[in-house]
Amino acid sequence: MRLIMQITLLMPSAFYRPFWHPLLRPGWRSGLALVLLWSIPRFWLVLWASQTGSYQYVSLVFLSMWAAPYVLLSREGRKAVGICRPRRYGWLLAGLAAGLAYCGLMFAFSYEVYGLTERNWLYYISGTYSNLPPEMNADTRLAFFLIFASIGMTFSPIGEELFYRGLIHENFRASFGQRMASVLDSLAFALVHLAHFGIVYVSGNWKFLAGPALLWAAALFGLCLSFSCFRQRSGSILGAILAHAGFNLGMNYFIFYCI
Repeated sequence: MRLIMQITLLMPSAFYRPFWHPLLRPGWRSGLALVLLWSIPRFWLVLWASQTGSYQYVSLVFLSMWAAPYVLLSREGRKAVGICRPRRYGWLLAGLAAGLAYCGLMFAFSYEVYGLTERNWLYYISGTYSNLPPEMNADTRLAFFLIFASIGMTFSPIGEELFYRGLIHENFRASFGQRMASVLDSLAFALVHLAHFGIVYVSGNWKFLAGPALLWAAALFGLCLSFSCFRQRSGSILGAILAHAGFNLGMNYFIFYCI
């Protein structure tokens, strides 16, 4: 894995498919261009979904992130972004557990500080879930939890981790090194998620909740640094994907059983 990454840095043309060489070269310029290309429409679509309750187009963004490494990268490039067999399988389970625990800490903090109000990030996000019955018995609640958890543990974790901890990270790493790349891909992830919470749509009006938004973005920034850690420890992007999936599993559990 390390040898492949070193070769990629020495031979930039090996990272992207030849078709993209006139437009893309590994480095911060390509990384920034790709972040903006995906983040701007995604930000707008999430805001639109918060207002309408319709998330099907956001799901298409996640699928496009899923496809991006296969469309843009060569075989060597896909290996460099972590699409390979893990070296340490124990770190996959550790990542899943860590993501779940991190979500628990975030929910406990937001509940302690804001209670169940619009300033609590999970409480607000729960209100954007559409097509839920107003009253649910135990069986109905479990069924909806399993549906939403299954979606939440696949679409966004796979798409976002292939994109942010994979494609974007390796472009920034080519220019700034491993640590700064983790900082930058985490920052990009945290900022785009202000569309999910921070800029909120309540009672027919848009609001920016500055304090809660700052805490939300800071918490997600720390979360993403842990995703990078599990990618590196496991030797595969699957480490980051499972950590992300664990967080989303916890998020759906608290939404359906604690809010």
